[in-house]
Amino acid sequence: MKSKKLYYTLMSILMGFVVGAIILIAIGINPLLAYKEMILGAFGQPKYISWTIVEAVPIILTGIAVAFAFNTGVFNIGAEGQFIVGALVAALIGVNVTLPPVIHALVCIAAAILAGGIWGGLVGLFKAKRGVNEVISCIMLNWIAFYFSNYMLTKPFLRKPDSNYSFDIQDSASIRILGEWKRSEAGREILKEMDLLRNLLNPPVHWGILIAILVAIIAWYILKKTTLGYQLKAVGFNRYAAEYGGINISKNIITSMAISGAIAGLAGGINVLGVSENIGLLASQQGYGFNGIAVSLIAVNNPLACIPAGILFAGLNYGGGKLNSRLNTPSEIINILIGVIVLFIAMPKLLEIIRNFGSKKKGGEMND
Repeated sequence: MKSKKLYYTLMSILMGFVVGAIILIAIGINPLLAYKEMILGAFGQPKYISWTIVEAVPIILTGIAVAFAFNTGVFNIGAEGQFIVGALVAALIGVNVTLPPVIHALVCIAAAILAGGIWGGLVGLFKAKRGVNEVISCIMLNWIAFYFSNYMLTKPFLRKPDSNYSFDIQDSASIRILGEWKRSEAGREILKEMDLLRNLLNPPVHWGILIAILVAIIAWYILKKTTLGYQLKAVGFNRYAAEYGGINISKNIITSMAISGAIAGLAGGINVLGVSENIGLLASQQGYGFNGIAVSLIAVNNPLACIPAGILFAGLNYGGGKLNSRLNTPSEIINILIGVIVLFIAMPKLLEIIRNFGSKKKGGEMND
């Protein structure tokens, strides 16, 4: 079963690149050259690698959030809203509360987790107690989070005067690696002399990638090795059989969505504390939660596989963004490529037909 899932994933990625190559040829671009530029643009220099990892962290976490819910039979399309409330709460505490370094960051992260957990738990509560479809409630709560975040930015204790952004979080709340040191005179002098270190640290590199790896391991462990994980998956596989076995269905649905929402809220908090260090007025949904759905599908809903899937997704986006300037190629080709990958992953029957056709052809040649 695991080898079959891996086959589907690798075949889907390959098909995505094949379709992307066909489109590139159609518009007069050499696909090999375009893919080379894309790879070099994401991993060709130390600073590119750092930026790719920075961009991967939030979608790895939202991917884990979606994957966790999927494994328990719930479709969490609300990771976007949970991300927004996590970012908002982290910014509120990062700006307005004064605490010692490390402790301040930990409090902000804990608050983001709690906010996302409550936001996700509401979806589970509506489904468990009133039978509301989680897709509907997730979409509604996404927009509520969106407008609530913009409303909070009208408050003078959060919004910077004559700006569409909040005040920056205090330095004590930052989770950037060597953040204060890089801003110091001694740090600037050392970085001037060390090109490799400067290229690695100039992007807003932060501790989020280690947190994301830890969260992936914990989520995998909960689902695979604990009684809670067994109960959550049992409800997802067959809620009636689970109820017959004595499992509290309502409690487990709420728990599943709360954990999933907490992970997405953590993603929002880390993005504020490690990258933007503020929040701004939102003109549209940011897309982190929806990109997390794609990452989860590429990872076949495996929390651990969300790590390489998120790095792949971020690499395609970041490296693909350079195609326009370097080859005069529309960067939208990356969205098409990712969309095709997700499309094929969602069509396992077609990939099974392709696999069987290849097996039969190989068998026929051997008989001949």
